[in-house]
Amino acid sequence: MIGFWNRLEGKHRTALQASAVVAFMAGMGWAAVPLYDLFCRVTGYGGTTQVGTGSDRVLDQTIRVRFDASKARDFPWEFRPVERTMEIRLGETGIAFYEAYNPTDEPVAGTASYNVTPYDAGLYFTKIDCFCFQHQVLQPGERVEMPVTFYVDPDILDDREARGTHTITLSYTFHRAPLRPEDLAALDEDADKQTN
Repeated sequence: MIGFWNRLEGKHRTALQASAVVAFMAGMGWAAVPLYDLFCRVTGYGGTTQVGTGSDRVLDQTIRVRFDASKARDFPWEFRPVERTMEIRLGETGIAFYEAYNPTDEPVAGTASYNVTPYDAGLYFTKIDCFCFQHQVLQPGERVEMPVTFYVDPDILDDREARGTHTITLSYTFHRAPLRPEDLAALDEDADKQTN
């Protein structure tokens, strides 16, 4: 390999090195999003919530959970929490609903991004099931209630930064998503059922 570098002329060597740097940077750019997402999920950084199956202990101490909803500027749905706040015991499984309505005359697909504040609580706010885990499609004029099942891990009391948290806000933002082939197939299947 050393002999190869010695035989290259200066201009060719520089061009090859620049190409290698560009390829490396492109690879790092491609890997940055999934690596950052993994980092946030593991650490709860930026209010990223956890995913679990349920808590094995429930404490008498309660915490208030506040529910917030927003949507991207170009997103046509109406979207809101059914209940604005809930008082829940640490470790207790809670279920909350968000309502979505498609006022347009065409099917619209969406995906929800989410986080919790304060950010320190992200490591302890655990979702068991959530509408945000799936791509959502609403038919023209369709109104649905979408559930999120969650708990707040009692280990929050052991965290010096998070233990003073009295209220956690769970926020969702819906964004438009493309209709996938399976969405269109389901629409055709629904249309066939209605005509028969």
